[in-house]
Amino acid sequence: MTEMLAFPKDFWWGSAWSAEQAEGRGETGKAETVWEHWFKTEPNRFYEGIGPEITTDHINRYKEDIQLMKETGHNSFRISISWARMFPNGGVGEKNPKAIAFYRDLLTEMNESGIKPFANLYHFDMPFALQEQGGWESREVVESYVTFATTCFEEFGDLVYHWFTFNEPLGPILGSYLEDFHYPNIVDFKRGAQAGFNTILAHAKAIESFKKLNLTSKIGVILNLSPTYPRSQNEYDREAAEIADAFYTRSFLDPMVKGTFPKRLVEILKEYDQMPTYEENDLKIIAENTSQILGLNYYEPRRVKARLTEINKRGPFLPEWFFELHNMPGKKMNVYRGWEIYERGIYDLCVDIRDNYGNIEAFISENGMGVANEERFLNEEGQIIDDYRINYIKDHLAYVHKAIQDGCNINGYHLWTFIDCWSWINSYKNRYGLVSLDLKTQKRTIKKSGEFYKEMSLNNGFEYETSKLV
Repeated sequence: MTEMLAFPKDFWWGSAWSAEQAEGRGETGKAETVWEHWFKTEPNRFYEGIGPEITTDHINRYKEDIQLMKETGHNSFRISISWARMFPNGGVGEKNPKAIAFYRDLLTEMNESGIKPFANLYHFDMPFALQEQGGWESREVVESYVTFATTCFEEFGDLVYHWFTFNEPLGPILGSYLEDFHYPNIVDFKRGAQAGFNTILAHAKAIESFKKLNLTSKIGVILNLSPTYPRSQNEYDREAAEIADAFYTRSFLDPMVKGTFPKRLVEILKEYDQMPTYEENDLKIIAENTSQILGLNYYEPRRVKARLTEINKRGPFLPEWFFELHNMPGKKMNVYRGWEIYERGIYDLCVDIRDNYGNIEAFISENGMGVANEERFLNEEGQIIDDYRINYIKDHLAYVHKAIQDGCNINGYHLWTFIDCWSWINSYKNRYGLVSLDLKTQKRTIKKSGEFYKEMSLNNGFEYETSKLV
């Protein structure tokens, strides 16, 4: 049966990207980031040797891009503010008036175009000089971040609709300290735990500073969250799922929303001597300064099972000591990214937030489908006909609609991403945008999905075969 799925009034329709992935260096002055340094030293680690110098050149084309936002149905959009651009002297020192002018112009243009600015303060883009001082392992870097955040609140507080301290803070911990996909490519869980704790502390301290300014906006965090499913209801599979969930979901969700740390995770870290160090007052600051709004990034579920093999205890401590990933037969895949497509997971995630996190005001802050070689789908007019992306969006949003009907406090949906943007070490291998990008000319062309997105936004919903829901 086909039904019109109508979303709540004033629902946030939009998308998201980050400064490092979209702006390009520009002429404002900017400190070298960890990504720019890593690309300079190991360009072979980046797909087709493409680095972040130009990316989508948004810094020079933002007025054109904002018009494209309007043409693709945006009433909201998430940017990130570059720490390295705001403080070009290595992320510290004097604030940069050219950067302030750029961001004020960008945010003003968005507001005047009817697009609510959502501003994120950190999206993996540590200034390299601060990484050399210890990065998130360093309390001095935490204080530098709070200075940066406070400066942004003061300079842009009249223009930003909602603020976010971090996007996917788990990502740099996994990439930098466990899985070798972020600079500085260390494998040391205890150092990662320290960096993770200090990130949580930085989040709380930034919120503490924000509250003193009495702005009308709210502040929160954006987390990448995957519902964790055990292979079976066997007690050992369920225990494996519980531990995996503690490491990968509750580790940041609990302290950043509830102000507490997951008991099971703390027990494990103490048992294996992996606890971070902290000062007596830190836990009080974390408890008293929690998120007012929550962004949910959902791409794939996590499926685990009890370990079948013994761990080499002479190797580095890792979460996988306690579980193995389960490759479920018959799962649907995005073969380009290697991720499972499981639409029901976004519903289960929303229900978890409703039931276990006070039904905090939330929105889907990222969800999307990266596809390689999209030029295969060009029509004679030069437009990419990406019906697969339209179906992906509708299938996930149908479950978001169901979650809202079931009482979940979900107020928006932001796709990843707006215009095809640079994707860290994958560069432009997979394209995610509603708008295609010609890398040589920087020409932007709205895809079929961008036309669909505008229609969906105008109608505040879409028609859907609801029998597909389970």
